[in-house]
Amino acid sequence: MTDKKTILSGIQPSGAMTLGTYLGALKNWAALANEFDCYYMIVDMHAITARQTPSEFRKIQLSQLAQYISCGIDPEKNTLFIQSHVPAHAQLGWVLSCYTMFGELMRMTQFKDKSSKNEENINAGLFTYPSLMAADILLYQADYVPVGADQKQHIELTRDIVVRFNGIYGDVFKLPEPYIPKVGARIMDLQTPTNKMSKSDISDGGCLLILDSPEDIMKAFKRAVTDSETQVRYDVDNKPGVSNLMQIYSACTNKSFGEIETEFSGQGYGALKTNVGEAVVETLRPIREEALRILADKAYLEGVYKKGAEKASQTANKTLKKVHKKIGFIPSD
Repeated sequence: MTDKKTILSGIQPSGAMTLGTYLGALKNWAALANEFDCYYMIVDMHAITARQTPSEFRKIQLSQLAQYISCGIDPEKNTLFIQSHVPAHAQLGWVLSCYTMFGELMRMTQFKDKSSKNEENINAGLFTYPSLMAADILLYQADYVPVGADQKQHIELTRDIVVRFNGIYGDVFKLPEPYIPKVGARIMDLQTPTNKMSKSDISDGGCLLILDSPEDIMKAFKRAVTDSETQVRYDVDNKPGVSNLMQIYSACTNKSFGEIETEFSGQGYGALKTNVGEAVVETLRPIREEALRILADKAYLEGVYKKGAEKASQTANKTLKKVHKKIGFIPSD
């Protein structure tokens, strides 16, 4: 049997998952299991760079795991685990922070953005988390990392760390590549369509959640921002709102932009909003129902994340032992 290449990714449990997360990430992840050896984390260690309410934090993690599965990420075909359940992440994260330059971390645009929004809590973890992110990837010798275009900088830094470390110690880590889907990779806010849909902007009605009710979904699409024209046409620069609706409709129905333009020719935006809303409702309905069913079965979820952590640890610890040997640590066993 030919060895599969490895893919790794994860999402922070810092809030409910959005329609953009499903169409831009989870939907694509589910389709990769036959081609790749896939590891998908709930990235709880990264999430604590912002303060979390412990009881709510635990609920969000379990909900996220249930949604992973209900979105088609089969735990029998993929390794699903919680980041903090694999201690090797923290261990390698510290080692790699000693091979990451201060200037490299200073240049990370996400640190600048997060620190400007979080001035009362600019902690060291917020600054050094790219080193932990590199450890997340390199522990599993990942060939590819599914990321949005706005995350490419983190992969570039990880690659710089690999080149630096391997240059000193030999062939220790694989050089990972970003895996960016061409369709549905960037779903925008329904109220501010020049901004990416984000769970941090849920209050303005521009963000839809995977577990939202059909009524809330339809209400959000009827309020979606378009423009002063009436023509349904894909033009991101001049018609960002309409183009975003078309992107969502395309991702839910597999129709091309040309087919969508023809379908709504002469109908105006009201018909577009209604049809997109209905397509999203029907796309998310079985996912929502299955997630709620899974979430009610705590024993099943516990079995999934424990089994996933056991498998992830086997792979991660092999890499960690190799790294420890290379840098001169005395083995503990």
